[in-house]
Amino acid sequence: MTTPIVPFDQREGHIWLDGAFVEWKSAKIHVLTHGLHYASCVYEGERVYSGRVFRLRDHTDRLYRSAAMLDFALPYTKDELEAATAKLIEMNGIVDGYVRPVAWRGSEQISTSARASRIHVALACWSWPSYFDPEAKKRGITLETAAWRRPPPSSSPFAAKASSHYMIATLCKHRAEDNGFQDALMLDWRGRIAEATSANIFFARDSELHTPAPDCFLDGITRQTVIELARERNLTVIERAILPDELGTFSECFVTGTAAEVCPVSRIDQHAFTPSALTFDLMSAYADLVRQPAGAAIHA
Repeated sequence: MTTPIVPFDQREGHIWLDGAFVEWKSAKIHVLTHGLHYASCVYEGERVYSGRVFRLRDHTDRLYRSAAMLDFALPYTKDELEAATAKLIEMNGIVDGYVRPVAWRGSEQISTSARASRIHVALACWSWPSYFDPEAKKRGITLETAAWRRPPPSSSPFAAKASSHYMIATLCKHRAEDNGFQDALMLDWRGRIAEATSANIFFARDSELHTPAPDCFLDGITRQTVIELARERNLTVIERAILPDELGTFSECFVTGTAAEVCPVSRIDQHAFTPSALTFDLMSAYADLVRQPAGAAIHA
């Protein structure tokens, strides 16, 4: 029997909203919020392991950079947000889970220009053991090449983790799921391989890792971590333009992300990959790293 999904607005616990801890169901915004109508919203995804956020300061720094790219400043210090994050994890009893910081323009103005709108910030966290189905992750997930493409860097502030960038990701993932895949492979406007809908992608050939250069999509924190782990293991990591017609030349493939962690890929369209030692070693190394005590991890 399938366990019923509890809607996110009906869950129990607390959310930190604009400087105060409130009951989960009371954390609401107005229907005329600028962030809803004009996508003036940035956010982060942070993973909690054994009660501690992995690379918290890196995520906090990116949240502030993203806000600046959308031309607004957060009304709290980084230390204040991180202290609230730690308290919220404790209050909600989260051991292994996920934190979602989000910042947006409020409802003072509904127009393209909204300089007088208040900047709101919220933090929510919940238990979340795995992004992909655990059994699918063991076998390797499957990807379908998406119809929508990542736009050129002149079209949007791609280095910001902004809600507007995920509209086409949702469309692509929905279509892939409708067609029996777990996720979608997104190309960029030039037809080069870019990423999955919310994860970066790597390909293996012999002892080399090939990954698209992040010149029009987010250079993920997990991506950066895995590159360092690979180089520590004397693997050659090549960041370059990768074309779809190269897919048949790679033996292994995996995706990386805060939610996805390191997840093997078994198929992209008609191309099959066999997860083996290289992928499993990086999966294990990443799993060990994120659970190291504070002060021990290389990215603590």
